[in-house]
Amino acid sequence: MAGPGERVWVLDVPYGTQVDGATWHPAVKTHLYVGSRLPAHLAPYSPGPHTLGRFIENTLNPDSPVPPPVATDALEPRRLQFEAADAIAARAEAGGRMFLLADEPGVGKTISAVLGAMAVGDLRGARRVLVVADRPAAITIGHWCRTITALGDGGLEWVVITWDRLEKVKDHPWDVIIADEAHALRRTTTKRWKHWTRISGHALPHDKAPFVIATTATPGHTPLELPYLAPAYAQVLGESMKGWTTATQPAAAFAEALQRHGVAVEPGRYGATWTTDPARRAADLKLVRGWLAEERPAAMLHRAAPWGPVPISGMPVALTPAERSAYEAEWGEFCREMDIARRGRNVAKGRAALLRFRQKAGLIRVDSTVDWIAQQVRAERQVACSVEFVATAADPIADRLRDAGIAVASVYGRDRFDAEAERLRFQTGEAKVCVFTTVASISLHAGETLADGRQASTEPRVGVFHQARFSGIAGRQVTGRTHRDHQVSPWHIAYAEGTVEEQVGKVMVERIAAAADTVGSDTTGLADLAGLLGADWLPTTALTEDSA
Repeated sequence: MAGPGERVWVLDVPYGTQVDGATWHPAVKTHLYVGSRLPAHLAPYSPGPHTLGRFIENTLNPDSPVPPPVATDALEPRRLQFEAADAIAARAEAGGRMFLLADEPGVGKTISAVLGAMAVGDLRGARRVLVVADRPAAITIGHWCRTITALGDGGLEWVVITWDRLEKVKDHPWDVIIADEAHALRRTTTKRWKHWTRISGHALPHDKAPFVIATTATPGHTPLELPYLAPAYAQVLGESMKGWTTATQPAAAFAEALQRHGVAVEPGRYGATWTTDPARRAADLKLVRGWLAEERPAAMLHRAAPWGPVPISGMPVALTPAERSAYEAEWGEFCREMDIARRGRNVAKGRAALLRFRQKAGLIRVDSTVDWIAQQVRAERQVACSVEFVATAADPIADRLRDAGIAVASVYGRDRFDAEAERLRFQTGEAKVCVFTTVASISLHAGETLADGRQASTEPRVGVFHQARFSGIAGRQVTGRTHRDHQVSPWHIAYAEGTVEEQVGKVMVERIAAAADTVGSDTTGLADLAGLLGADWLPTTALTEDSA
């Protein structure tokens, strides 16, 4: 309790760190300090503007909130971004409850969403805006907060969090919500979904829910992965939410609603599935896109990158005799384990076998990837290397590059590295290579304007997938880290020549290209991948599972 002349200070103390004077309080689940002034040694832990920590602190000190920063005018929005904000505002003015901003990576969705939220705030007399961003938090939260500060807060109270912290804000009312990388809501069986439905008023009547701006370049693999768009679909089709969702079976209710409106939903072993008929798929995509895009005012906006699609190609790796022998041994072991799992219908064992094989196969190709990266660096290019696994890919690749005298920025391994500091090492050219596991929400493109006003290095970027992403959405998001903001960046998918990896790699080139489609993208190839790996009996999430 704060006494006369005192206030409660919130402190962002890293997990596992002991700081003298900072006391953990379980009621608010954060570190606090009570006093008239914050001691100098605690000042570095004071939360920044628009963060969850600042929001909690102002809530605890209603009579003395920290004033918001003055707009820096450091950003000048482009015409495309003003046009997006106008479209969002038009939808809100017409009584809409949701807008899907599905521009390609790098077109400028962040600024568009902030401008749009401020416009909605003016129209509806809003007070609070919640921004839910993707991880890594060390990069994404700072990016959003800096953008809001640069553009000005519009007289609104802004709070920026990541998807894994929804529980901390579920008991507060929100007038406008920005759901960044909204495809993180594809799964309805997660705690994330449970908290989201409460915060966003998912099941509420249309006129009672906060206005939601969903931003993502890759909404979902299929229409069945778009349950977060149910409020928008229901509203434009003139229906209540009762026909689109239930608290106990949201996925089933959403599938039934899609089927009722003509989408080719079929029963499957693990729940509803989408038809495999190409003609029906094309018709379904046109249908679900049309529900939002053809509404007047439109409930969605999708604009392709003016600098063109990402150039993507396969990169075959010729294995040495020893490597091929090791690869074939791993493939044989994988086939045996998968066969045992299939006969016992043991999904956990099947998933584990697939994971082990992908890790071991990638480890065999580490030297080839390192050699290719070194060659690109010698050709005066900066390389973004996307990996899925740490111990069998990220660490050995980074270690061997450093042994070869090449500086590497490491954006992987939770809390092992300062993600933003490592990103800046790459962006300023101090490190010529960035090895990363994150999929979205970081910028690695040439010429980026950095937070301190400097410009990122202008050396051309080239990207490599050390392991082919099975999710076309994930792959498309990864390529958008460097192929953005008018910077063309080619990407390559590495695979062992003459192996099942080669067939998988070729399918993934097509899947990543298909993922640029707007709604229900990444429409072909997953069944082919499953068949190649003897995993067609597993649920599709075994191949495309992620943190969502």
